[in-house]
Amino acid sequence: MRTITQKPEVLAPAGTLEKLKIAITYGADAVYIGGNAYGLRNRAGNFTYDEMREGVEFANQHHAKVYVAANMVTHEGDAEGAGDFFRTLRDIGIHAVIVSDPALIEICAMEAPGLPIHLSTQASATNYETLNFWKDEGLERVVLAREVSMDEIKEMRQKTDVEIEAFIHGAMCISYSGRCVLSNHMSNRDANRGGCSQSCRWKYGLFDMDIPEERNSLLGGDPEEAFSMSAVDMSMIRYIPDLVENGIDSLKIEGRMKSIHYVSTVSSVYRQAIDAYCADPDNYEFKQEWEDELWKVAQRELASGFYYGMPTENEQLFGKKRKIPAYTFIGQVLDYDAETQMATIQQRNNFGIGDEIEFYGPDYTHVNQTIDALWDEDGNPIERAPHALMQVKMKVAYPVKPMDMMRKRK
Repeated sequence: MRTITQKPEVLAPAGTLEKLKIAITYGADAVYIGGNAYGLRNRAGNFTYDEMREGVEFANQHHAKVYVAANMVTHEGDAEGAGDFFRTLRDIGIHAVIVSDPALIEICAMEAPGLPIHLSTQASATNYETLNFWKDEGLERVVLAREVSMDEIKEMRQKTDVEIEAFIHGAMCISYSGRCVLSNHMSNRDANRGGCSQSCRWKYGLFDMDIPEERNSLLGGDPEEAFSMSAVDMSMIRYIPDLVENGIDSLKIEGRMKSIHYVSTVSSVYRQAIDAYCADPDNYEFKQEWEDELWKVAQRELASGFYYGMPTENEQLFGKKRKIPAYTFIGQVLDYDAETQMATIQQRNNFGIGDEIEFYGPDYTHVNQTIDALWDEDGNPIERAPHALMQVKMKVAYPVKPMDMMRKRK
């Protein structure tokens, strides 16, 4: 029986401290977060130093790691204070920083020795010579550009021993490795310094400016989009064997701005699939339920990116969108009394009596039931839970646990 000696890391996004704890609880071996400077997600709920300390403590208790993305492209003056920033991260116990700019890499290496550095995907590493160059510069890991193929990764693995990290799920950028200036032009927000307004996701019309009277007629009143730069999302759940066998050390999930519904679901699914393959690769079978689970949090159609060839128009969001089985995240379990079978739920979206719901948990349990009664936190019967973060009680025959999630189909 063949065995896998190196199980890849499941690396999940964590835009907030709550998401960090959820990701690790639901199976992530590591999470990546942002600080209050030098990152590319200004709106992702970035961490204060105190939140980082709490996150690192939680991760250490669960044998997980915390990485900080500091992957902006620095202009003059942007690197001011970076030495203090990296030293503080090292002293907090952050396990590595993810950097793209050579100036920040040098500052980190010189000012905060002992803090591991990973090369960001923003640096567009696409060949083994590049990986070996950064290894010689002292970096422990390279996050590959999203444009590399599986065959290229195979060759890289054969010709370098630096750690390789690759994106396996989430949004794809229409620009090469995220280095885009469209947002700068359209909204005066610098995508390479943390301000991307995702201009590629906007809806656009196509006009012939030389024929003024026909400018609007080109769309013809058609409800379908005439032109779009928006890419579908990536999902590699069907290709876990290739990811493992080609020696990728860390499998990265995109989405620091996504919800805890997304983070918990995607982390859990990839945890299940990777564990199943590594436990018994010879008898591994893909389970359709894994992909079905991912569709519950999908926002766009899914494809395999550049791994198996160049994307075509089928990997672009032209025309009418495919119907995606949409689920609404409605609550999180805070407590459960086994004797009374009463669960205490924190509301995250409106729900009420008569709704058909699903509970799911870190151990990949899924339980369906219909809500037939609800009580507020004072024990008064209610029909619905309409207020954000309100606490309600309901009967649940299955023994749910704190941090289990609750959702319903739209």
